[in-house]
Amino acid sequence: ANAATGANIARKLASQWPVPEWRAPWKLYRVISGHQGWVRSVAVDPSNEWFVTGSADRTIKVWDLASGSLKLTLTGHIEQVTGLCVSPRHPYMFSCGLDKKVKCWDLEYNKVIRNYHGHLSGVYSIAMHPTLDILMTGGRDSACRVWDMRTKKQVFCLSGHENTVGSILTQDENPQLITGSYDGTVRLWDLAKGKTVETLTYHKKGVRAMVMHKKEFAFVSASADNIKKFSCHGDFMHNMLTQQKAIVNTLAMNDDDVLVSGGDNGSLYFWDYKSGHCFQKQKALVQPGSLEAECGIYASSFDITGSRLITCEADKTIKMWKEDATATPESHPILPFEPPKNIRQGIGAC
Repeated sequence: ANAATGANIARKLASQWPVPEWRAPWKLYRVISGHQGWVRSVAVDPSNEWFVTGSADRTIKVWDLASGSLKLTLTGHIEQVTGLCVSPRHPYMFSCGLDKKVKCWDLEYNKVIRNYHGHLSGVYSIAMHPTLDILMTGGRDSACRVWDMRTKKQVFCLSGHENTVGSILTQDENPQLITGSYDGTVRLWDLAKGKTVETLTYHKKGVRAMVMHKKEFAFVSASADNIKKFSCHGDFMHNMLTQQKAIVNTLAMNDDDVLVSGGDNGSLYFWDYKSGHCFQKQKALVQPGSLEAECGIYASSFDITGSRLITCEADKTIKMWKEDATATPESHPILPFEPPKNIRQGIGAC
């Protein structure tokens, strides 16, 4: 009797599963080269005029978003630049790197004006609070450090993770801080107390990438086993319906609910956020002269409008993607959709 009921529930769930709408496929329209090493990080300017990339060649380059031309090269880090964020409220940009340094750049003078000292090892992730003047950085010392942007003081050293803090999300509402770590856990923090509210242990492998939904109170986290959707209260919603079978280094989402994940093997998957269906799989070719093995995606970001996608790759290039305007549902059908077969995989699976 129990089995029969379970099957009925599963059948109902599958029939109620949202069917993905048709989406135009994304196509590569520009390849930018200029860095001398792996391109590890990217951030888009809030006015949508330029974007910055950080690289293993220790430089930060500023590019024009419309034309893809190089505007400026900033030097100052002495190791790979692994994280960047541009402030929407100040003329500042923040960068972090494997040299343990966290820097604040004044974009009016193009100079470093502040350094935040405290990390004991390489810094892998950086995020800025949307309304408060505080900065969060996470690194190989397994801690997420919260800095007062102006005074350079460390407000909190949030410890609890057992491995590198690979990704940080921040928002106005509680939990104001969410961290993902290579120990496979995601932690939700009470920023006022500096304590963990909840630890999510659903992932089996390290969490290298997370992205917040702009409208829903939810976020997506990715590891090599699965890409999972959670509410910001810490409730597990469901897995994406296919597995990427790669170490997922980066996630990006636009206002149109297109979720993009980039893997260590160069695979770029486009997902329909609502249904969890993968509607397009891409694998960009490496730049001529690069090894086939240098086909990895380290960072990605949509521009402010969400109509352009920027990916940073191991073949030292930056690739830009846009929707194919000429595509129709007949000429470019999306990949076949199958609702989850059983309740374990679809809803409660870890």
